[in-house]
Amino acid sequence: MPQTPTEADLFARLKSGVPFRKDDPAYGQFGEVVARTIRLCVAMNATAADAAQVRQGLGEIIGAEIDPSTTIFPPFYTNFGRFISLGKNVFINHACSFLDIGGITIEDDVQIGPRVNLTSENHPLDPLDRKTLLLSPILIKRNAWIGAGATILPGVTVGENAVVAAGAVVNRDVPPNAVVAGVPAKVVKAL
Repeated sequence: MPQTPTEADLFARLKSGVPFRKDDPAYGQFGEVVARTIRLCVAMNATAADAAQVRQGLGEIIGAEIDPSTTIFPPFYTNFGRFISLGKNVFINHACSFLDIGGITIEDDVQIGPRVNLTSENHPLDPLDRKTLLLSPILIKRNAWIGAGATILPGVTVGENAVVAAGAVVNRDVPPNAVVAGVPAKVVKAL
């Protein structure tokens, strides 16, 4: 789906990482994109009977073709969808949630376990400004493995060949060729 000129402006502003407030003049348009994404996710999760249909449905959500070597098991959830980038030979297991307003890039050969949460957005601690979105991209580098139920927080890069253990909460970058585990995740092993 091609972007309208005002969508292009909104998307550029969001990608720049500036805080996005609920009183922003483009908030209504932002809400329309979110509503569309939620409708498409519900439809994809309810009707996709095979891997090709899921790729097609998610491709419509993210606005890009997904390589045939990539597999996504539904249900799959996202709130915005337009800032997800998937490489080749990616595997995403059941019940993953990608909050991508800040951007999520997954490089080639990444494996993602069930119930993994990637969230590229946060909110200020100040209660008076809590409805503002703070945006910071997530990058999962080539051949990383994210274990079941792990959560990766805004601004994190998971290095090439790294492993995030099941249930870990990752709030800082993961070095290449490392295994991290725990809450918060810490390096427990070098590969």
